[in-house]
Amino acid sequence: MTTGTVLTSRSGRVKEAGKLSRRSVRTERRLFLADGPKAVEGALERGVVVELFATAAAAERYAALPGGAPRTSYVDDRALASLSDSVTPAGIVAVCSFLDVPTEQAVDTGPAPGLVTIAADVRDPGNAGTLIRTTDALGGHAVVLAGRSVDLYNPKTVRASVGSLFHLPVALELDPSVAVERARAAGLTVLAADGDGELTLDDAEALLAGATAWLFGNEAWGLPVELAALADHRVRIPITGRAESLNLSTAAAICLHETARARRHPRA
Repeated sequence: MTTGTVLTSRSGRVKEAGKLSRRSVRTERRLFLADGPKAVEGALERGVVVELFATAAAAERYAALPGGAPRTSYVDDRALASLSDSVTPAGIVAVCSFLDVPTEQAVDTGPAPGLVTIAADVRDPGNAGTLIRTTDALGGHAVVLAGRSVDLYNPKTVRASVGSLFHLPVALELDPSVAVERARAAGLTVLAADGDGELTLDDAEALLAGATAWLFGNEAWGLPVELAALADHRVRIPITGRAESLNLSTAAAICLHETARARRHPRA
């Protein structure tokens, strides 16, 4: 159903949707906001859109999107701005149902060699969204946000994923050790990204061709020793320059890229 009235920031529906900027409200209602055309497109494809809010200009610019929503409401610029976390709103925001899946489902990647990212205690929403996007871009099958990780439905996390949140299963697991155990039970070899690892990324090439779960730690302190010990192998990225370490997003991109490369060009 599409409403013809242009809603303002004083509209009850706009105000109720705006409350989803608060985590407590998101958790209670199991709803969140997807901001921008890429996110809205992905949400529509995933079938989780409850209501779409758009300005007239955005509805014209992204004409294919409003018709795919179960309900589209047109709003003025101020109302849209109250729903958007972006500095320069694109004019289109969707209210979406939560879409996280159980960890067992996320790590069950089927008969093909799976590739899963497990991120433990990731606190920065930009990093969490980038990990999801990178996993998606490099052929990964799922992401598990474990431990005290940032809220998956934080607007910054959703925006940083640039639509990838809707492309692959994402699980939330309170105990990182459970995520590792379930990945191993599903037949995945768990590789902990660890600067003190016993293997280099080059040494691990043969492992990368098989079913793999990469385990990454917190941005500041990395993986706890006891969690890294649960992995099948601890793998370090060779650093040949003078930098002491790599940030989380870069390290994950390198590990996932090398995994994708090993699968494209397996050793004879």
